[in-house]
Amino acid sequence: MTSANENGSAHPDVRTEGSTDALPLAPSMGPSLDVARMPRRSTLVDKRVLRITAVCVVLGVLAALIAKLLTALIGLVTNLAFYGRWSTAFSSPADAVPHLGWWVVVIPAIGGVIVGVMARWGSRAIRGHGIPEAMEQVLLNESKIPPRITFLKPISSAIAIGTGGPFGAEGPIIATGGALGSFVGQVVKVTGSERKVLLAAGAAAGMAAVFSAPIAAVVLAVELLLFELRPRSLIPVALACVAATGVRYALQGSAPVFQMPVLAAPGGMALLLYVILGAIIGVVSVWTTRIVYGIEDLFEKLPVHWMWWPALGGLVVGLIGYYAPLTLGVGYTNIENIINGRLTLATLAFLCVMKFVSWSIALGSGTSGGTLAPLFTIGGALGALIGLGIAAVAPQFGVDPRIAALVGMAAIFAGASRALLTAVVFAFETTGQPAGLLPLLGGCTAAYLISALMMRNTIMTEKIVRRGVRVPSEYVADYLDQVGVGEACTRDVVTLRATQALAEVRRWLAEGAPETQHQGYPVLDENERVQGVLTRRTLLDPQWHYTLTLGELMTRPLIAVNESHSLREAADHMVAESVGRLVVLSKDEPHTLVGIITRGDLLSAHGRRLREARKSSRHLRFRDGLKPRPVA
Repeated sequence: MTSANENGSAHPDVRTEGSTDALPLAPSMGPSLDVARMPRRSTLVDKRVLRITAVCVVLGVLAALIAKLLTALIGLVTNLAFYGRWSTAFSSPADAVPHLGWWVVVIPAIGGVIVGVMARWGSRAIRGHGIPEAMEQVLLNESKIPPRITFLKPISSAIAIGTGGPFGAEGPIIATGGALGSFVGQVVKVTGSERKVLLAAGAAAGMAAVFSAPIAAVVLAVELLLFELRPRSLIPVALACVAATGVRYALQGSAPVFQMPVLAAPGGMALLLYVILGAIIGVVSVWTTRIVYGIEDLFEKLPVHWMWWPALGGLVVGLIGYYAPLTLGVGYTNIENIINGRLTLATLAFLCVMKFVSWSIALGSGTSGGTLAPLFTIGGALGALIGLGIAAVAPQFGVDPRIAALVGMAAIFAGASRALLTAVVFAFETTGQPAGLLPLLGGCTAAYLISALMMRNTIMTEKIVRRGVRVPSEYVADYLDQVGVGEACTRDVVTLRATQALAEVRRWLAEGAPETQHQGYPVLDENERVQGVLTRRTLLDPQWHYTLTLGELMTRPLIAVNESHSLREAADHMVAESVGRLVVLSKDEPHTLVGIITRGDLLSAHGRRLREARKSSRHLRFRDGLKPRPVA
């Protein structure tokens, strides 16, 4: 029960019933309704959003420069490790394998040792591909990432990838951009929600700068980092991605990252087969996730310190790289070759298997690197294999192995991460292939469906869920924001008069006042205007003199809500004012009492939603032949 002091009562008066001490009384009437405290109307955006947006635009520019710097750093480490030359030009480790021989096995292991040392004495947070760690900070730590991650993550990733690690640069850049945004949010005075926007803006801008895919980057932020879709978060993140992509255009041009020729639009049968292909890739994505975390569990059982695990993973990477050089490094060239049909059937099969083994062991060892590029390589190669098989067996269906590769590339990411829209838009933006858009939507949705049926968590969330973090999996509109106070409030309200003496009210309570659903009584003046609320506890408190009128017990402004306010606004108002009930006033006659809204009413408002959910569950049980439960 909320005390009357919380609802507008006067300060305690030491007089008690029967006393004749002439102590000063409280004011003759309660506060004016004109100063009633009402909830603030929620707005889509305000002037503060402009400030956050300006900061995010700067973050976008910085993230693009960091992306360029990290790419150059990866090139430098690759050239030093595999070619012994000082150059930041992008080079593939595969070309150095014939000249290095068995030294190829040692180089990734050396990189693993360095990453392990940095993780142990720098920050353990640099391990992994970065996105789960960013999600964890958003959900548990008000988006506060240690500032040192801004420097350690890109350096460790550049070393791991530059020495042959089978990862993409996008994961570390996303993590670095997020860390930069978080750091700015800890320096600048912002709220936890605004800091989350800064983190997401930095991360999304990093991805936009790497792949020239601003729309996919925005959707990625919504699906994996923001856990919301609101104008006050969407606008800053979107403009940060625009700024980052603009910088990329200025530095590297506007051509798609993975260029493809214009292909013919698929027919009906081909489209159906692309959807089936997506479902098959969805099954593969589920087992890919399970195997990756199974390998991680095996590393946990090793009788050596985790600092040495990246080195052990590096040995496997080097050994596989000796026999399959294309598995080394970021492999962006491999992706472009796959979706353009430049690789033979045998090469595709060998690359798909070897890349998966190398990447899954390296990632399970806890080194630093990304997941997007390896998944795209594996899924693209598998899609191309299936597409080639269909084209050879049934050419009349019109399946293009290049579109099949594109669908496989995106579908495996959609299934593994369940970032459906990100996968579709990303594949379209990075290739500029309009003919692939519909197959992408069908195939990725099929993969998403299979993943949701077979797997509870994703490759992005499994790690942090194991640590007890609850990750939102569905984004729905706030139910309380959809219901008006007037629909849920209690209208059958017992009221009191400001002119009534306390003694009279106490006799009324003692004689058995009518049962009500509320423990607070609105007090009205002679003109039926609401003056405040008094609780039963206050009315019976012996410290108040029996000769006082109810109007004299109220000195603080009325805490009220309008019937047109939403339940969300009412709930927030209760929390802000530390009360458990609010007087509800008419929207047409603001001085007129409509009822009372309590915490219990807020909970009861969910009844309709729960009944609908139960009816749906009942229908499903009945359809499946199960005995339905009665619905309340």
